[in-house]
Amino acid sequence: MERKKVVADASVIAKWFVEEEHSREARLLREAYAAGTIDIAVPSLLPFEVLNALKYSGGLGEEELKEVSTVLDDFQFTYYGLTRELARNAVEIAMRKGVTIYDASYVALARLLKTTAYTADTKLVRKINKPNLVRHIMELKI
Repeated sequence: MERKKVVADASVIAKWFVEEEHSREARLLREAYAAGTIDIAVPSLLPFEVLNALKYSGGLGEEELKEVSTVLDDFQFTYYGLTRELARNAVEIAMRKGVTIYDASYVALARLLKTTAYTADTKLVRKINKPNLVRHIMELKI
Protein backbone atom coordinates (compact mmCIF):
# COMPACT_ATOMS: atom_id res chain seq x y z
CA MET A 1 0.00 0.00 0.00
CA GLU A 2 1.37 3.40 -0.97
CA ARG A 3 1.94 5.82 1.88
CA LYS A 4 0.18 9.16 1.92
CA LYS A 5 2.48 11.81 0.50
CA VAL A 6 2.52 15.37 1.84
CA VAL A 7 4.67 18.40 1.12
CA ALA A 8 6.40 20.13 4.04
CA ASP A 9 7.99 23.52 3.57
CA ALA A 10 11.17 24.85 5.15
CA SER A 11 9.28 26.71 7.87
CA VAL A 12 8.01 23.36 9.16
CA ILE A 13 11.22 21.35 8.78
CA ALA A 14 13.27 24.10 10.50
CA LYS A 15 11.06 23.69 13.57
CA TRP A 16 12.39 20.15 13.95
CA PHE A 17 15.71 21.67 15.05
CA VAL A 18 14.72 24.69 17.18
CA GLU A 19 12.03 25.20 19.75
CA GLU A 20 9.56 27.77 18.44
CA GLU A 21 5.84 28.27 18.20
CA HIS A 22 4.32 25.21 16.45
CA SER A 23 7.47 23.10 16.88
CA ARG A 24 5.36 20.45 18.61
CA GLU A 25 3.05 20.13 15.60
CA ALA A 26 6.03 20.06 13.25
CA ARG A 27 7.57 17.23 15.26
CA LEU A 28 4.29 15.27 14.95
CA LEU A 29 4.80 15.38 11.19
CA ARG A 30 8.39 14.17 11.64
CA GLU A 31 7.19 11.32 13.87
CA ALA A 32 4.60 10.23 11.29
CA TYR A 33 7.32 10.26 8.64
CA ALA A 34 9.74 8.28 10.83
CA ALA A 35 6.99 5.76 11.61
CA GLY A 36 6.36 5.22 7.90
CA THR A 37 2.83 6.61 8.02
CA ILE A 38 3.55 9.30 5.44
CA ASP A 39 6.13 10.23 2.85
CA ILE A 40 7.41 13.81 2.66
CA ALA A 41 7.95 15.39 -0.75
CA VAL A 42 9.89 18.62 -1.11
CA PRO A 43 11.39 20.83 -3.80
CA SER A 44 15.16 20.42 -4.06
CA LEU A 45 15.70 23.87 -2.55
CA LEU A 46 14.48 22.72 0.89
CA PRO A 47 17.87 22.00 2.54
CA PHE A 48 19.19 25.42 1.53
CA GLU A 49 16.11 27.16 2.92
CA VAL A 50 16.16 25.21 6.18
CA LEU A 51 19.85 25.87 6.77
CA ASN A 52 19.39 29.54 5.94
CA ALA A 53 16.43 29.86 8.33
CA LEU A 54 18.38 28.15 11.10
CA LYS A 55 21.46 30.32 10.47
CA TYR A 56 19.39 33.45 10.94
CA SER A 57 17.44 32.08 13.91
CA GLY A 58 20.58 32.73 15.94
CA GLY A 59 20.31 29.49 17.84
CA LEU A 60 22.81 27.37 15.93
CA GLY A 61 26.48 27.79 15.15
CA GLU A 62 28.56 26.50 12.27
CA GLU A 63 29.07 22.97 13.61
CA GLU A 64 25.40 22.58 14.48
CA LEU A 65 24.38 23.72 11.00
CA LYS A 66 26.75 21.19 9.46
CA GLU A 67 25.15 18.50 11.61
CA VAL A 68 21.67 19.62 10.52
CA SER A 69 22.76 19.31 6.87
CA THR A 70 23.77 15.71 7.54
CA VAL A 71 20.51 14.97 9.34
CA LEU A 72 18.49 16.47 6.48
CA ASP A 73 20.31 14.21 4.05
CA ASP A 74 19.63 11.19 6.28
CA PHE A 75 15.87 11.84 6.19
CA GLN A 76 15.76 10.83 2.51
CA PHE A 77 12.80 12.98 1.57
CA THR A 78 11.42 12.60 -1.93
CA TYR A 79 13.08 15.53 -3.71
CA TYR A 80 11.73 17.18 -6.85
CA GLY A 81 13.93 19.32 -9.06
CA LEU A 82 12.85 22.40 -10.94
CA THR A 83 11.31 20.67 -13.92
CA ARG A 84 9.39 22.53 -16.57
CA GLU A 85 5.98 21.66 -15.09
CA LEU A 86 6.94 22.47 -11.50
CA ALA A 87 8.60 25.72 -12.59
CA ARG A 88 5.59 26.84 -14.63
CA ASN A 89 3.23 26.08 -11.76
CA ALA A 90 5.45 27.88 -9.25
CA VAL A 91 5.67 30.99 -11.44
CA GLU A 92 1.90 31.00 -11.98
CA ILE A 93 1.18 30.71 -8.26
CA ALA A 94 3.81 33.31 -7.31
CA MET A 95 2.49 35.86 -9.79
CA ARG A 96 -1.20 35.30 -9.14
CA LYS A 97 -1.00 35.04 -5.35
CA GLY A 98 1.79 37.53 -4.62
CA VAL A 99 4.17 35.07 -2.94
CA THR A 100 7.82 34.27 -3.52
CA ILE A 101 8.87 31.68 -6.08
CA TYR A 102 10.41 29.79 -3.15
CA ASP A 103 7.09 29.56 -1.30
CA ALA A 104 5.19 28.92 -4.51
CA SER A 105 7.42 25.93 -5.30
CA TYR A 106 6.02 24.03 -2.29
CA VAL A 107 2.45 24.91 -3.24
CA ALA A 108 3.07 23.97 -6.88
CA LEU A 109 4.55 20.63 -5.85
CA ALA A 110 1.51 19.89 -3.68
CA ARG A 111 -0.74 20.79 -6.61
CA LEU A 112 1.18 18.52 -9.00
CA LEU A 113 1.14 15.63 -6.51
CA LYS A 114 -2.52 16.24 -5.66
CA THR A 115 -1.76 16.50 -1.97
CA THR A 116 -1.45 19.07 0.81
CA ALA A 117 1.47 21.34 1.61
CA TYR A 118 2.06 22.08 5.29
CA THR A 119 3.60 25.38 6.36
CA ALA A 120 4.10 27.44 9.50
CA ASP A 121 3.68 30.62 7.44
CA THR A 122 0.26 32.11 8.23
CA LYS A 123 0.62 34.72 5.48
CA LEU A 124 1.20 32.03 2.86
CA VAL A 125 -1.89 30.11 3.98
CA ARG A 126 -3.95 33.30 3.81
CA LYS A 127 -2.62 34.35 0.38
CA ILE A 128 -3.14 30.94 -1.23
CA ASN A 129 -6.51 30.51 0.47
CA LYS A 130 -7.04 26.88 -0.62
CA PRO A 131 -7.32 24.72 2.52
CA ASN A 132 -7.04 21.42 0.64
CA LEU A 133 -3.82 22.61 -1.01
CA VAL A 134 -2.03 24.53 1.78
CA ARG A 135 -2.60 24.13 5.50
CA HIS A 136 -0.92 25.57 8.53
CA ILE A 137 1.03 22.94 10.46
CA MET A 138 -1.29 23.47 13.43
CA GLU A 139 -3.99 21.87 11.24
CA LEU A 140 -1.97 18.71 10.64
CA LYS A 141 -4.15 15.79 9.61
CA ILE A 142 -2.35 12.49 9.34
